Amino acid sequence: MASIRHEISVNASPEHTWDVLRDVGAVHERLLPGRVAATRIEGDQRFLTFPDGHVVRELIVAVDDDARRLAYSVVEGARPPLEHHHASFEVRPAGDLTTRLIWTTDVLPHSIAPEVRIRVERGATEMKQAIEAAVRG
Repeated sequence: MASIRHEISVNASPEHTWDVLRDVGAVHERLLPGRVAATRIEGDQRFLTFPDGHVVRELIVAVDDDARRLAYSVVEGARPPLEHHHASFEVRPAGDLTTRLIWTTDVLPHSIAPEVRIRVERGATEMKQAIEAAVRG
């Protein structure tokens, strides 16, 4: 299984960054506005609707407030198609007003890892921008 780990520094407190990430039903408003058009929660399932109407179904595996860790799995609608997907976000302090956001993604097939890495890096940059914009508010 290919494992992709990406770390990015966010100019926001760990508390604020975690508050945004753990709000699993507000991805379209707080984490990836513009990239995600709508978010719907049904039990432990999250449905992300993209501007083109495409829907991705995810399983929210864990929201751990003590560890500041969110784990999820894409179970349907992945683009590109995947045999397996599991990912987690970890929020670590890097100072009072700075956070290390760590995004780890495991995927199959191995051959798709380079494309997934590009998407993770781009997504992390967009998340950083949204989180920091909310702080500047």
